[in-house]
Amino acid sequence: MPVGQAMAAPEADAHAAVVSQPLKQLIAYALAHNPEVAATAFDGQAAAARTQTAQGALLPRITIEGGYTRYGDDLRLTAARYNGELGVFGDNILAADLVLRLPLYTGGRLTAEMRAAELLEASAGQRLARSRGELVYNVSSLYYGQLAQARLIDSLNFSAETLASQLERVNALIAARKAAKVDALRTKVKLADIRQRLLREKNNLAVQRQALLNLMGEGADFTLAGPLDPPAGETRGIETLAAAALEHRPDALAARAEFEAQTARVEAARAGHQPTVNLVGSVGNRIMNQPTQHPAGLQTNDDVTRIGITFEMPLYEGGRTSARVDEENAKLGAQRERLVKLQLQIRLEVATAYANLASGLERLASTGKVIDLAAESQRIEQEKYTLARGTVLDVLDAQSALLDAQANHIRALADANAAAAQLALATGENLP
Repeated sequence: MPVGQAMAAPEADAHAAVVSQPLKQLIAYALAHNPEVAATAFDGQAAAARTQTAQGALLPRITIEGGYTRYGDDLRLTAARYNGELGVFGDNILAADLVLRLPLYTGGRLTAEMRAAELLEASAGQRLARSRGELVYNVSSLYYGQLAQARLIDSLNFSAETLASQLERVNALIAARKAAKVDALRTKVKLADIRQRLLREKNNLAVQRQALLNLMGEGADFTLAGPLDPPAGETRGIETLAAAALEHRPDALAARAEFEAQTARVEAARAGHQPTVNLVGSVGNRIMNQPTQHPAGLQTNDDVTRIGITFEMPLYEGGRTSARVDEENAKLGAQRERLVKLQLQIRLEVATAYANLASGLERLASTGKVIDLAAESQRIEQEKYTLARGTVLDVLDAQSALLDAQANHIRALADANAAAAQLALATGENLP
């Protein structure tokens, strides 16, 4: 497929999404199709639904309630409205009511629960952002790794071609009685080793490709495009980067929101010691089934309306409310310690990524110089061997040194780019 072909649109058939693309398009596709990011997004929707549930608890609740009751003694269908009023009596009553309930005072429990739900919803949003950032890093790391692996395979192919040419020269010298047959055998052994290594590196590339396919989502396919250039250095200090990470990283923001939500849960648990006041009103109907006393002119059903305020004050619950307060306080303590642990972990991740980037850039500079030296050494050894002033072992050693220098430089390129992506993840600056 030609390099630079645009990615298939998200609504297109995923199984036909064969793409040849640079890193940005690869990341965009992965963000749209990665199953873990999609699952985290659903977690956010669940948190939003819980917030709506908590908010709904503050609003009036209207229900239809009904039932059938059989009493041991005859009862009046409805209460008398004045002395001597005739009524229908019996022991079977059917009831149906439209009931409204509105919480007037709960000791702050409902407000605290709503605040906790809102904070957890915000935390879920930050968790989604962190999940997306981790996906960006993982895709970037595998992308750079595969570009490096492809370049390493090219180097091995070039080395194999060079050795094949060297074998032809050795055979020519042998035919001219200027070299021993053992030189050809040594060259063949080295060539076979390079070809075996080439197979191993191609297998590693296939494994890396499959890992990237898994991140991109079901049905994706791609070919890589884009250069493998050295990353830019970092001019800010570690403390500045760590402070920025603590302030802006989504997982740090999520942890703080979860800590505040747990504080609200403690308040909600403490509200269990407070009284509860509700406004209750209903409109309904009562029906007497098989009345025992039914004065003439009276119906066996009657409408009933009521409105009032109910009060509930817990006096003894077997310690359940106190136990719940203790449980939520313990969870709050655990959240506090986890927040401290995360802050320490963030500092460590920033320092590690910063050191990896600095080390990678230094390796790039040194390995680039080594390649030039190794290439010149190989050229000299080949000329010496052609003039019968060197041995084939010297030529093979020089060729091996050049290949190792190229491999080290390629790995340094991949490691430096991965370290730059790691630092962006550690500081929370790689959010898409």
